[in-house]
Amino acid sequence: MSVKKYIPNLITLLNLFCGSIAVIFAVHNNFVAAAVFVFLGIFFDFFDGLLARKLNVQSPLGIQLDSLADMVTSGLVPGIVMFKLISTRINAPEIVTNQEWTSNMNWSGINISVVALIGLFVTLASAYRLAKFNIDEDQQTYFKGLPTPANALLILSLPLIIEFQNSNFATSLILNTWFLIAFTLISCYLLNSTIKLFALKFKDYSLANNKFRYVLIISTVILLITLHFIAIPLIIALYILLSVIQNITTKTI
Repeated sequence: MSVKKYIPNLITLLNLFCGSIAVIFAVHNNFVAAAVFVFLGIFFDFFDGLLARKLNVQSPLGIQLDSLADMVTSGLVPGIVMFKLISTRINAPEIVTNQEWTSNMNWSGINISVVALIGLFVTLASAYRLAKFNIDEDQQTYFKGLPTPANALLILSLPLIIEFQNSNFATSLILNTWFLIAFTLISCYLLNSTIKLFALKFKDYSLANNKFRYVLIISTVILLITLHFIAIPLIIALYILLSVIQNITTKTI
């Protein structure tokens, strides 16, 4: 029995493992550590499919396992982070319990902010997006809507900006309740929109066929060096803008 067919699935499980650790950190309000493990999970997510293609061991099991891992790393974690951020801004405890859980699930003393639950819409939208992706045979050379890893990076960038950027304007904007709610709803829309976004897979390396990819890659490097974590939302916005321009120019040719 060939061992190589298990290698991509092992990489996928590392993605899930990192996502599970990120959940623990996010629940305990350690967003920096959560972001680190989400980044690691996305790193593994990138290479599992690449390895499967290189080793020629793609399988339906691998496809389903990949989506399940993404659901945790890029779906559940950002939902928890957004839930926590909104909870903090409305000065309501996320979950407060004054007594131990009993065998019959006694909920007395537990208070959950209803408004903060809007943050979990990100998790629901991610699940819906992943389910659609699994049954959509068209998304081979492009994405329909923002991929869940990109959306996870977008949301995880918010606490990182607060923690490391030392920008009063950015911090006050992010810590605005209405901004967080609007950001959540926009995130949910982008995940399930019909906007065609080009994939970063290169069939060849010619400038003519990859000019938008090269612009995005070069801009990403420049923005990250100059703006650090604030660059992440700008990169996502640029990615969407370049994809829209490519769609328009392709249709007019």
